[in-house]
Amino acid sequence: MTTERLYYDDAYLTEFEAQVLSVRQDGWAALDRSAFYPTSGGQPFDTGVLADSQGPVRVLDVEAEEGVVWHLTDRPLQPGGKVRGKIDWPRRWDHMQQHAADHMLAGAAWQLYGGVTIGLHLGKDVSSIDMDLPGGRARLTEKETEALETLVNRRVQQDDPIRCWFPAPAELALLPMRKQPTVKEHVRVVAMGDYEMVPCGGTHPGTTGQIGPVKILSCAPARGKMRLTFVAGMRAVAYFQQAAACAGALAAALSSTLADAPQALLREREAQAARQKELGQSLTQAALQVISLSRRGNVYAAHLPFATHDVLARAAAEITRDAQAVALLSCPGKSGAMLLFARGPEASADMAALLRQSGARGGGKPDLAQGSAPDGQALEKAKEILLEA
Repeated sequence: MTTERLYYDDAYLTEFEAQVLSVRQDGWAALDRSAFYPTSGGQPFDTGVLADSQGPVRVLDVEAEEGVVWHLTDRPLQPGGKVRGKIDWPRRWDHMQQHAADHMLAGAAWQLYGGVTIGLHLGKDVSSIDMDLPGGRARLTEKETEALETLVNRRVQQDDPIRCWFPAPAELALLPMRKQPTVKEHVRVVAMGDYEMVPCGGTHPGTTGQIGPVKILSCAPARGKMRLTFVAGMRAVAYFQQAAACAGALAAALSSTLADAPQALLREREAQAARQKELGQSLTQAALQVISLSRRGNVYAAHLPFATHDVLARAAAEITRDAQAVALLSCPGKSGAMLLFARGPEASADMAALLRQSGARGGGKPDLAQGSAPDGQALEKAKEILLEA
């Protein structure tokens, strides 16, 4: 029992008629011929429908086993029955574009940098290729990535033919393939222009131009190898549209052109940082004025409703420049009050122990402790403990 794989001869075939050869108890059905592509070589399976005398059924998964293509359906088919199949063409076409882009990228990376492909994954949103690079490298430089992407897209624009065929053994032995086949018989070869040729059983467009634009999203280390993530075809178009909309909105917000937007953003961030620094200094000075009014001996204890943790830290650092000073400070937190206890080098109180004794949550060291409390009682209790001591 074998299945004639119609996509080998025509990757654009979307409808076909077939006979059900066998049906398993788990719902998988084998056909005598099929245009449905089974999961293989990193390319996902096709979905679609199979219609019999009782109506259409959804094809949920497709697998190949020992020459037979099995189809998982949402309703059991009848053995020996006739069916008419129709694949989900938008899904198939997307996979064809991504798979062919994988060939283009892998072939160009091998030619430019000696990269050897060891794995392919066509995901729902992005696809990736895992590669071995000479010398154990795990990434490409920005210039290398740009050169790879440019070469691939130039070859796409050449609209070179993509040929898929089963060569005779004598011809197969003479073909200049980028990598050798993993099977010994029934080897299918895919060639793109005069620059890419590999054994492959997947589906591909008829020409490189139909792959559409190819965009490399990243080249990053993954398990000691390099993982090249990319999009192609309509996925790349959607990416460019989103990027253009984002860049346009950013430029408008910064009152700049697209070309000047990065520098405008950098200037804005520098100005924002300067404003934040100035604001922090002003708040710290205001905090120190409030804290100074709370002094009792060498103890400063105050709640600062306008402060942040950074302001508390800067104010405490300023106060404890007095070697015997102790600062018990708080400000509003996510749930209650945020506490910061600090002491100068000649003060004897243990700030971490004091924080615990006050009933607050947190910890630290003898000279600095931080935590939180549901209200201001912890600060008052810590002040009382310290003043009594």
